[in-house]
Amino acid sequence: MQRREFITLLGGAAAAWPLAARAQQPDRMRRIGVLMAYPENDQEGRAFVTAFREGLQKLGWGEGRNIQIDIRWGALDDMEARQRSAKELVALHPELILTQNTPATAAMLQQTRTIPIIFALVADPVGSGFVESMARPGGNVTGFTTIDASLGGKWLELLKEIAPRVRRVGVLFNPITAPYVTGFYMPGLKAAAANFVVEPVTTVVHEAADLETAISEVAREPGGGLIVMPDDFLNAHRGDIILLAARYRLPAVYAYRFFTELGGLLSYGSARNQFQLAATYVDRILKSAKPSDLPVQAPVKYELVINLKTAKALGLDVPLPLQLRADEMIE
Repeated sequence: MQRREFITLLGGAAAAWPLAARAQQPDRMRRIGVLMAYPENDQEGRAFVTAFREGLQKLGWGEGRNIQIDIRWGALDDMEARQRSAKELVALHPELILTQNTPATAAMLQQTRTIPIIFALVADPVGSGFVESMARPGGNVTGFTTIDASLGGKWLELLKEIAPRVRRVGVLFNPITAPYVTGFYMPGLKAAAANFVVEPVTTVVHEAADLETAISEVAREPGGGLIVMPDDFLNAHRGDIILLAARYRLPAVYAYRFFTELGGLLSYGSARNQFQLAATYVDRILKSAKPSDLPVQAPVKYELVINLKTAKALGLDVPLPLQLRADEMIE
């Protein structure tokens, strides 16, 4: 081989080496923290995480390839455990953190004001002090809200429509896991109660052992009904609540369809999977967007689901107009 040809060949190979090396290098690993309120064995909690992972995959993010997801479960009832999990996630130095519900988001914000946080299933992010406004969050946190404040009155309206004899309604929630209920939902609910000549009764529980006492108290007099507020503590104990409502023959309305699927009377709430939506904000932040530039998103559609079997067991005839408005009726 001539010397000039050898030098040309060598130079071409040297230029190709960096390209080949880059092609063989794996994508840079990005770390994501997740703080879940539900325990790891909760079916809905696992479904939320699955939806989040699927949403990321659709956007080109694969675990073990270009992202690593660190999950801490069970940040619901125990404040110390919630704070400990939040500290552990921050110590891992993730590029962003996904939080489920209001207490988990509050705990995470106590640990960091710099790591981007995306929340899901938060009812009142402005009133909770998480963001300055829905349109302009203004800090290191943004995300997706569950339900509009006006739905307090809507739940009561639906309950009266399906069970006209209801005169006294227990508003069930845990003030630790749902501190927003009193200021966020109750004003609209009380206004609607006056129009429907219904007495709303604040029905507070702090632990699972309180549920039967609280629900039986609502059923103590004829004409009782139940509004099960959006509250992850109640969601985690959904099976017990549905059984107790059936045992005490209380018509009840819920914020999430998984209650109705398990035997609850009817539900009215957001039709969108917020964890799948959260993946879109993760994608944007990993591509350099700032949380402060991403508006908090509220539901755009609500779905009404009615369990006809439960209605029949309670001796209720579902009015035809209500059936026609339902997005789904479970036989």
